[in-house]
Amino acid sequence: MRSKIIVKRTFVAAVAALLIPALLAACTPAASPSAVQSPVGRQPTARPTATPAPSPTPAPKPVTVALAGLPETYATPLRAALASIPSVADGGAERPVAVVDAADQATVRLALVPLPVAQNPLAERFYAVVVPFPTIADDIALDELRGRWVGASSKGILYVTQDAADDLAAVLGTDRNAEVVPAEEMLARLEAAPQAVGLLPFDRLDPRFKVLTVDGVNVLDNHLDAKTYPLAVGVAVEGPDAALLAGRLADAIQPRTNRDPAKLTTLIMTGVTAMTRMTALKMEQHGYTYPAEIISATLRAADITHVSNEVPFIPGCKVNPTPGNLTMCSDTTYWAALEAIGTDIVGLSGNHVNDFGAEGARTSLNWYRSHNIPIYGSGMNTAEACAPLMWEHNGNTFAFIAALAFDPWYAWATDTEPGACYYYDHKDEILKKVAELSQQVDIVAVELQYYETYNPYPTDKQVEEFRELRAAGADIVTGVQSHVPQAMEPYGLSDPGGPGIIVYGLGNLFFDQMWSWETRTELYARHTIYDGRLLSTEILTGVLEDYAQPRWATPEERAGILKSIFDAAPKR
Repeated sequence: MRSKIIVKRTFVAAVAALLIPALLAACTPAASPSAVQSPVGRQPTARPTATPAPSPTPAPKPVTVALAGLPETYATPLRAALASIPSVADGGAERPVAVVDAADQATVRLALVPLPVAQNPLAERFYAVVVPFPTIADDIALDELRGRWVGASSKGILYVTQDAADDLAAVLGTDRNAEVVPAEEMLARLEAAPQAVGLLPFDRLDPRFKVLTVDGVNVLDNHLDAKTYPLAVGVAVEGPDAALLAGRLADAIQPRTNRDPAKLTTLIMTGVTAMTRMTALKMEQHGYTYPAEIISATLRAADITHVSNEVPFIPGCKVNPTPGNLTMCSDTTYWAALEAIGTDIVGLSGNHVNDFGAEGARTSLNWYRSHNIPIYGSGMNTAEACAPLMWEHNGNTFAFIAALAFDPWYAWATDTEPGACYYYDHKDEILKKVAELSQQVDIVAVELQYYETYNPYPTDKQVEEFRELRAAGADIVTGVQSHVPQAMEPYGLSDPGGPGIIVYGLGNLFFDQMWSWETRTELYARHTIYDGRLLSTEILTGVLEDYAQPRWATPEERAGILKSIFDAAPKR
């Protein structure tokens, strides 16, 4: 009986253990889900939340490039260069490069502008105003050129090459009525229309053209400030992103310039110098640089300044101002006048080099050499006298040769005695040497001390023999014998042998011949050599005063001097 009671009680207790919690739960308000207690030993589990999507990174802003009306000469290579530049680095980002048409919306603009306002241009081009070589006028006003450009000038026609027409619209305006002609036809057009002028690229010049200054600015000037020359343009890189592309496009246009100062050389050649007689007396009275005081700045500015010195330098040479004195020398102190004009090279083909005999000639030659003054045309013997002087400047190479083609016989060097190189004893050798040198250097310059005349017209024999040197390969042939200015004969790109010039006679430089207007007038030939060829020859004109000191010719005097030599030019 007892065991049944135990079992029964155990059963009731078990049922109670099951029912009581259930009844209590039914009587208790439901708890919120957040209040539900976790099982013993477990941490509450947070409700999962969604991860936000990342914000999209904005695409780099493109560098947009517009070729703002550029002539195809520049646009074509720039497009090719831009095609090879898909993007540029800007800080930490790579920005794509895109060519667009709308210049006002571009962040980089490539435009042709006047060179003075172009900052670090990709390319630059210079143009020259040209007329035929035997022209008196020297300058043209920019306003007159603008008038001719638009067809509003009554002074004459303007001929331009196609590249000048394209480029100079940036300077002279897009309204153009100038006539476009091929460069090779320019000279013939100008010669057929005496009042016409032309525009040529600087590097297309040749000596058959005279280059006019523009408002006094000379594109041939070896000291030119390019920012002052009005007929030059540059391809500019403009806009807020210009700095990102300028360096990458720097070599796209070749050549970058048609006037590189590092390829340009100016050579001034002068006529008779004999600082003796009255010239020496004036130097003793006024100072040893007296002859040079007015013209020195211009002559010294040349890259190579040449002097043809007729007489020996003898220390202590006595002044003898007698007009008929023909035994001549200069004291070595007189070199100061030649130093003042910046003399670089001295031709010694004069027929007075041995006036003080062989010993005087040796003294003079040794004096030059001891002072490191480059000389040619005379020497201790024939081999030295006839040897060329080699020269180089800005990559342009030169050979200078000088010879005496005149009396007296005692001025001529021999195998053992000093003197000048006598032309006719060595003519074949000299012509052969000229031909050889013409294949080795850029400019062969030959000067002859020729038969003396006092006439602007060269003799028939002079024309024949000077042209013979030209035909052999000489680029510049100069007569240094003439005491009066003589004719000049330019040659162009289309002539046999290419560009060159014959200067039949320059007149005097420092000499005392005051007895006629013709002997007082002087020429100085300023040659411009560019990238290995003769580009242009300018004629500078002077007038001797006071037996010793040249001054610049006035405009009226200059016009008369030029007309005299132009009228004397031999027929081609």
